[in-house]
Amino acid sequence: MDVPGRRLHYGEFYGLREVPQDSRPLLVVHGNCQAESLRVLVGDGPGAPVRTVRVPPVHELEADDLPHLDALLAQVDVLVSQPVAGGYRGLPLGTAEVASRAARTGITGAVIGGGGGRGGVQLVVVPVLRWAALHPFQVIVRSPGAGEPPLVPYHDLRTLALAAGAPPLREVPAAAAVRAVRDRSVAELRTREQRHGSLPVVDLLARAGAHATHTVNHPGNEVLVGLAQRVLEAVGLPAEVADPGRTLLDSVHAPVLPEVLDALGLGDERDASHPGWLVHGRPLDDAEVREAHLRWYAEHPGVVEAGLIRHAGAAAALAA
Repeated sequence: MDVPGRRLHYGEFYGLREVPQDSRPLLVVHGNCQAESLRVLVGDGPGAPVRTVRVPPVHELEADDLPHLDALLAQVDVLVSQPVAGGYRGLPLGTAEVASRAARTGITGAVIGGGGGRGGVQLVVVPVLRWAALHPFQVIVRSPGAGEPPLVPYHDLRTLALAAGAPPLREVPAAAAVRAVRDRSVAELRTREQRHGSLPVVDLLARAGAHATHTVNHPGNEVLVGLAQRVLEAVGLPAEVADPGRTLLDSVHAPVLPEVLDALGLGDERDASHPGWLVHGRPLDDAEVREAHLRWYAEHPGVVEAGLIRHAGAAAALAA
């Protein structure tokens, strides 16, 4: 998106359009791409219980954006945030930092649900959703010097093992290995929920079954709707959250093996399995992705090493 187009897309944030003004509380969601989907669900329309403003994802915010963020925080009643570390990318964009700056503005808006911080700002923390149950081989590897691999921005532990010359992982994982990876996801999410005091999500992911996620970090609508409902309940506005009638976080759909569904006790949802990718609506063969990634790894061997170290536990579970 070019710079003028981007500023128009986030018009209220950049002051190109006025923030909607009425008696409803103003809610802002701070975080990654999941944050925008939550915003759409909790308040993207005149009939919603809150007003919202589309905000750039945290990884796109620059120093020049801080005055615009502060201007928005001067109006906010409810701040919904994923856990963001303090000093993120060298900027004061951490959850605590943003919440503190919102409170310092001296907001006098309504305190929703009897809670809220200084100045009437209420903070609701939501977790970053990562769920490997449906995609046990799929991992995310941060490699700032190398960027992202071609075709899809995800890594496959089987492909990483091949690139490293390590013992190969089974193309179809054992049922016990699938459940072990799922259990790791459960444990990691619950640990993050407790550490950050965030709303719970594990039950939403488990309940959604074969439709829980499109990729390890792109939850399906059912999960997002459930989380949006909990956000509104947390601020004392238990309105019914409706499915938007379109698939959110729809850019990439990763393969789902029928054997994985069987291992998770989701055999009756086998029709949700598919062997290939769907990337921006275009089918993509998994073998094509693997070949492209192997060529890329040959040029970026450090990514292979970093990925296998970072995800050694999952790789060990899949090798068992």
